[in-house]
Amino acid sequence: MAERARKAGEFSILRELVAGRKATLALIGVLALLSTASSLALPWIVGKLIATLSGGGMNRWTWLLVGIGIASAAANAAATFLLSRLGQQMICSLRVRTMRHVLGMRMAEIRREGSGSLVSRITADTARIKKLIDVGPVQLPMAALTTLGTLVIMGFVDWVLLLVTVGAFLVAAALIVLVVKALRRSYTAVQEATGTLAQRFAATVDAVKVIKAYQAEEQVAAGLAEQAHGVARREIAAARVEALMMPALNLGQQIAMVAVITGGGARMLDGRLSLADFVAFLLYLLQLTGPLMMASSGVTAVKMGLVAQDRFTGLFAKEQEDAKGGETAADPAAGAPAVRFDRVDFAYGSQPVLRKADFRVPAEGLTALVGLSGSGKTTALELIQRFVEADAGRVSVFGTDVARWDLTRLRARMAYLDQSSTLVQDSVRANLTLGRNADDVTDEELMRALDKVGLADVVRDTPDGLDTVLAGDTDLSGGQRQRLGIARAMLTGAPLILLDEPSSQLDSLNEQKLRDLVDDLARDRAVLVVAHRISTIQHADHVIVFEGGEVVGQGTHKALLRECPQYAQLVRGQALIGEAVPA
Repeated sequence: MAERARKAGEFSILRELVAGRKATLALIGVLALLSTASSLALPWIVGKLIATLSGGGMNRWTWLLVGIGIASAAANAAATFLLSRLGQQMICSLRVRTMRHVLGMRMAEIRREGSGSLVSRITADTARIKKLIDVGPVQLPMAALTTLGTLVIMGFVDWVLLLVTVGAFLVAAALIVLVVKALRRSYTAVQEATGTLAQRFAATVDAVKVIKAYQAEEQVAAGLAEQAHGVARREIAAARVEALMMPALNLGQQIAMVAVITGGGARMLDGRLSLADFVAFLLYLLQLTGPLMMASSGVTAVKMGLVAQDRFTGLFAKEQEDAKGGETAADPAAGAPAVRFDRVDFAYGSQPVLRKADFRVPAEGLTALVGLSGSGKTTALELIQRFVEADAGRVSVFGTDVARWDLTRLRARMAYLDQSSTLVQDSVRANLTLGRNADDVTDEELMRALDKVGLADVVRDTPDGLDTVLAGDTDLSGGQRQRLGIARAMLTGAPLILLDEPSSQLDSLNEQKLRDLVDDLARDRAVLVVAHRISTIQHADHVIVFEGGEVVGQGTHKALLRECPQYAQLVRGQALIGEAVPA
């Protein structure tokens, strides 16, 4: 299974670049060949120009030299632009594919990767792949062709000097081979360390309010700085290795230059080499350094790009949610409870969270999940939505095992409000119609829902009303975000509403409004709420008590006070109780 997923998600830069772009790549190749051919012809034309300086043929060769120079520059500029545009189009497609894939991944995989590492895929990793595209598919082959063509022409001019040149550059080649072997390991370490730093910084930004409240800016910054220094040390180590490439090439060129000038001078004195050929050979020698330097610097980009390619391959091999389960497009069973847990076990790694959890949520009415923090309440909601999957036992929704539900249809029957009342960074309208076509809901319906949660006037006072984007300075308070989340849940019409502590940031007046709304929703559908406030719990139709991952009691508020010591202890610990609690 893992091997099939890996092959299905395997990412190849070359394959992605070629797909649907063969004609453009062919044109780029033709332009690059023209530029290379022109570059190879220039030193030969200079030699001809020198040879005819005394023969009156100067103008013809001069104009040819200028024309070929212009043609080479124009062809190279056009090829570079077309390749860059092609690379940007591919990077855009890669970013879109990455973001779609991440949104479709299983929650456990997303948490394991971390937001910082995932963000680095569409920033740092795509930048490295763009650099590879700039040099890899065209520039490096053209550099190799230029090098080969230059060597062939140098051999025709004087094969003895060619042997001297090749011998000098072999010294540099031996050093470069050793450098290249060390580079990939270095760049892998750099990219992994950079992703870890990005993850930690993203988490720090999310927690900046708490950090400032405790005046811990310097303390947290020091931890980030230490990690940044670790990244820098890895980058410096990679740069130290990379820095050997250019000196090695320059050394080869300098050795070749000295040898060619010395040997060429001797051969000119012997009459075996003309001045024009000697000048042409020197120009070819100087020209040889360019493609070799491009190749050596291109190796760096290629190595970093291939490491990024491997990171994308690993990401795309992560299993998508809809790739598991969903054997049937299930329909609700008549008379079945909204939710049924049948001896469910679940653990995060080696840490157990739920143990033989067994309870029912009626198809109508308000059901409250209560218990101390960490007792498994939020995890139960995640199991219902199949964000995570049970290790043992069975979770059913409307009479069908969640593993047999088509995932889209399963979640379409639910509306969910998390503890943070999370909103997307978009308009009020987009948040209210999340997952639906906004054109299917009128402004009047949206405003009625907002009015029910006491937000209609707030939205009217924003700059663009329903089209106001909630980001930056234009945002809602915590309590307002909760009420907007409730309005969104109301608009779905889903038969099962899941609320994770919806009143945690509401004042008493708005909490009462929320209870009235929840009661109204619970008349014809199931509302399952994780609750800590006694005011929310005591008027629930059904209460489920968690302790240490186990269900220790179920029933009404009054019955549990009499029959469930754990529940009575929970209630006794709250100052909001409005009635005497029996011992």
